[in-house]
Amino acid sequence: MLQIKNLTITHKKDLRVILDNFKLTLNAGDKAVIIGEEGNGKSTLMKWIVDPELADEYAECEGERIITGETIGYLPQELPAADGELTLYEYFAAKEAFLEQSPRDLSAMASDFGVPADFFYGDQLMKSLSGGEKIKAELMRILMERPSALLLDEPSNDIDIDTLKLLEKLINGFKGIVLFISHDETLIENTANMVVHLELVERKRKSRFTVMHLAYREYVETRLKNLEKQEQEAENDRRQKKIREDKYNKLYQSVTSALGNVSRQAPSVGKNLKDKMHTVKAMGKRFEKMDEEMTERPDTEEAIFFKLGGKDAAMPQGKTVVEYSLDKLTTPDESRVLSQDIFMRLRGPMKVCIVGDNGCGKTTLIKKMAEELMARPDIRVQYMPQNYEEMLNMDETPVDFLDKSGDKEERTRIRTYLGALKYTAEEMDHPIRALSGGQKAKVFLLKMSLSDANVLILDEPTRNFSPLSGPVIRGILKDFPGAIISISHDRKYISEVCDTVYELTESGLKEVEKFIAKD
Repeated sequence: MLQIKNLTITHKKDLRVILDNFKLTLNAGDKAVIIGEEGNGKSTLMKWIVDPELADEYAECEGERIITGETIGYLPQELPAADGELTLYEYFAAKEAFLEQSPRDLSAMASDFGVPADFFYGDQLMKSLSGGEKIKAELMRILMERPSALLLDEPSNDIDIDTLKLLEKLINGFKGIVLFISHDETLIENTANMVVHLELVERKRKSRFTVMHLAYREYVETRLKNLEKQEQEAENDRRQKKIREDKYNKLYQSVTSALGNVSRQAPSVGKNLKDKMHTVKAMGKRFEKMDEEMTERPDTEEAIFFKLGGKDAAMPQGKTVVEYSLDKLTTPDESRVLSQDIFMRLRGPMKVCIVGDNGCGKTTLIKKMAEELMARPDIRVQYMPQNYEEMLNMDETPVDFLDKSGDKEERTRIRTYLGALKYTAEEMDHPIRALSGGQKAKVFLLKMSLSDANVLILDEPTRNFSPLSGPVIRGILKDFPGAIISISHDRKYISEVCDTVYELTESGLKEVEKFIAKD
């Protein structure tokens, strides 16, 4: 059993409470997903559960953590820097459990994870692996230690679709506790039987959490029905309040008017009117008490909304926008050929997604495309890399990054837009390095929104957005009037947004005739 009692987490920088009096109990068989918008404390909560000291640097945490007979296997959101300097063999050999694995065990695990049999003995540095290969290595090392509880922070980031399906199988087949954070709606729908929803409402001033033993889709539907019911009850209460107010005001004005003429009446009439006024005032106090008990309107942390593409972003149907060719795609150090004879033709407002196995060179290819296409004067290109640090100065604030003129009105407008994307005033002045992955992604999306781009090049555009914001992001990208070239392993993004899917193979880009999103 894993239990948390009365946990409160306060952000040290701005003294904001991001989790208040949190409670959670997990037992074997629970597959619990933590969801919520970026910056709501999901990773901080998970770090605290693993080891309270992991959150000490930036958060003050008070609460009780009870771990009864559990061995925790933890996958952090990012590979620790020290581990990145190790070779594959050094990384695995650092754990005694690796030395206890038989050749048959290692061979079976390598087969399950789709890596070569000699993967564990490689001399490649961990930091040089593709994102998906890193996740595979981390998961395999964790499983070698036979944990009874898996705590996984974004295990679905950067892994290919086959590995996503393997991850689903791993979570569903795990006999112990699984607590995970993910933005992949398909993964969540296919695995979670419990939802932990963290929210910051009242303009991020108030923390709220919900724990339900429901599958994710059931949770979303139940939440929506509850919010609609609360909205209806609140609206009905306000109609009744209006009726009460009208009744009270009429009576009060009537008695006040009568009292104004009391001198012309008999003394007994004046006394009766005073008694009546006392009754009216008592009615008013009773109505005030009823007003205090009215159902409140739902206060939810709304999904973000913005628009991409101005009036000049539309692409004529059938017009050839891009013809890109590359004889040979190599690794960045040119030590290995990844693919050759690459060709892509982009017509009109096509929405293209490139898929392929981890390490096949998708990010390398799209980066080369971006460098070439951004230099062209006939199209207006915006690029969102997988590694945000490639294009962001981590010491700048979001306002500084987006402000190109230094004009006061421009900075005010940028702050207004950031506010619409759920940034607090304090977060607007934080250095970008202090922001969550989702907040950094919003900076790129806002940059695109403020631009006049008609071609977007996006490397994993949905990977850092919550599953509740995912449908909004997909809708915005689908409605973009220009063209999109993207890489994604998000099955809902591919099936809902993209009209053309290419697989990157050793012999170039091959169009996938029918992409199956949910098998």
